[in-house]
Amino acid sequence: MGGIVEALAINKEYIEEITATEGKVTAITLGEEKFKAFYFARNTGSMTSTYTLDPATGVRYVTTDLVLQFNRMETAKRIEITALAQNELVLIVKDANGKYWLLGKDEPVMATAGEGVTGTARSDRNGYSITLQDTSLEMPYEVEADIVAALIG
Repeated sequence: MGGIVEALAINKEYIEEITATEGKVTAITLGEEKFKAFYFARNTGSMTSTYTLDPATGVRYVTTDLVLQFNRMETAKRIEITALAQNELVLIVKDANGKYWLLGKDEPVMATAGEGVTGTARSDRNGYSITLQDTSLEMPYEVEADIVAALIG
């Protein structure tokens, strides 16, 4: 099933260690801070990973774009979007199949785009959107589900 249902974020500076075993994240050690859950409009979030390969130069990396939409423009959401846009992050994203994925393992996740829109007609969307991008050597690592609950504040 397509789509994402949950996004958890933390400043990269609060991550002490990420342990990966056999291609999965099996442990994340944090300082005193915890991941914060972000609740976005249902059926609007997506995560897309794209390989960039150049045999001539030997360059190989993956960019993953996470797009989140938040309905209704309001102060609390504006503050949260601003915090996402201004920080270097690590994210855990839960897809619609119940699997968790880590963004920010190699480099911090950074905002690359965002907007606030009022819409024109009464039936238009009013709200914010933000695109967060991860650049990594590999596709996002799966995070073992049993470690996630302890990471959320």
